[in-house]
Amino acid sequence: MLETVQLGKKSGLRVSRLCLGTMNFGQPGRGHQGDWTLGIDESREIFKAAIDRGIYYFDCANVYGVGASEEVVGKLLKELLPRDEYVLATKVAMPLSRRPNHGGLSRKHIIESVEQSLQRLGHDYIDQLVIHRHPHGVPGQANVPIEETLRALDDLVRAGKVLYLGASSMFAWQFVELQLTAELNGWTKFISMQNHYNLVYREEEREMNPYCKQNGIALTPWSPLARGILTGAYKGSFSAGSTDRSTGQDRARTESLYHGERIFDIAARVGELAEKYGKSSAQIAVAWLLSKPEVSAPIVGVSKIAQLDDLVGATEISLEAEDITYLEELYNPVSNLLSLGSS
Repeated sequence: MLETVQLGKKSGLRVSRLCLGTMNFGQPGRGHQGDWTLGIDESREIFKAAIDRGIYYFDCANVYGVGASEEVVGKLLKELLPRDEYVLATKVAMPLSRRPNHGGLSRKHIIESVEQSLQRLGHDYIDQLVIHRHPHGVPGQANVPIEETLRALDDLVRAGKVLYLGASSMFAWQFVELQLTAELNGWTKFISMQNHYNLVYREEEREMNPYCKQNGIALTPWSPLARGILTGAYKGSFSAGSTDRSTGQDRARTESLYHGERIFDIAARVGELAEKYGKSSAQIAVAWLLSKPEVSAPIVGVSKIAQLDDLVGATEISLEAEDITYLEELYNPVSNLLSLGSS
């Protein structure tokens, strides 16, 4: 069974050591990840297995499957667990349509989006609401005054519709500004940062991770396996994908995220250590993340129970210091993806 950890030092919320990401649960064919989405019956078996192995922290977003993921996740959790036995997070910011107020972090969209998420989830409240990007970091949306965003979020917490707040993928200075503005106005602050962090994208180590560590803010990294690169799914080249995800429309997204010169060399080293430890590449990549004290609960995505078992096993691996150095020493800094407009 997975251990339980406190989600940073700024809240009393306790979560499982891994968080199950739910982007690939919903309605097959719907949304940008539709070609590798599982329907409710396939999803149910994975949820049951996750719960049996001690996972009770689930991460969703309104944009996943254009709402379909929230519908499936909410239904399955209500079916499988009492409400007080799991922690459910969902996100707001990304556009749900081309209509002018269907995206971003304006007061209008935040309030309406949370109401719609609650309806789709079939829940009375959300344990953690995560802003999917900074108020000025949502493509095609207005640069909303951060005070407007923060006040709307605080109102949702005070109304009992949201218990905790989290943020995701922004510059460290932007996150600091949000936290200080909330503190100065007596508004609810963020307890976690869901950022892009893995062995082949480590730009967060410059500023965001140290800031969060110093201030007791939990890190819940997304894409811990670099969308299959660190599992060997690409077999050394973007043109050599071996899974539905790595050969489908999602491949272009993966290529847009990973520009480093040595990414496949690093992945090869992960494979070497997997052989040394008698583990899988995925386990080594997640064990590396868990070796970082500021990381509370990486967000993992699975489509098979065997993958779930693999990742749960990663929490029991303790990498030797020399092996951590071996994994890290090939990394070359790259342009922070946020400076390119998205991450």
